[in-house]
Amino acid sequence: MNPPLRLKTDVDAVIKAIQDKTIDCIITDHAPHSPEEKADFKTAPNGVIGLETSLAATLTFLYHTGKVSLFEIVRLMCVNPRRILGIKGGSLVAGEPADITLFDPDEEWTVEPDKFKSKSRNSCFKGMRLKGRVKYTIVNGEIVYED
Repeated sequence: MNPPLRLKTDVDAVIKAIQDKTIDCIITDHAPHSPEEKADFKTAPNGVIGLETSLAATLTFLYHTGKVSLFEIVRLMCVNPRRILGIKGGSLVAGEPADITLFDPDEEWTVEPDKFKSKSRNSCFKGMRLKGRVKYTIVNGEIVYED
């Protein structure tokens, strides 16, 4: 990641900024570089994969620790990014795009990058137990991912 969060004080400052609403979105740039691209540390592109762990990591370290409510996480990861970018969807209102994610906030799982759907395997959560798992992703009313 660039810049890396090296110190506990860095992490604590980010959490405080989330809690006081200085930070209004939690997103990932999803840097799915292949293992070949990441093989040489000196020339490897910056970034780690985030798409397949972002919700679970957020739930594990913010929701399940009592630092941020589930309602606020949905606002930070779904509602605010859509609002800021002017993207419709995210609701179940008739006539609107049904772009939603259904998840189990309590399901525990171990991060195994070799099982990721993305081409990248460089996860900083490799081997960790996370709590929260996406069950379905629906885009334009069609199921595009099912656990």
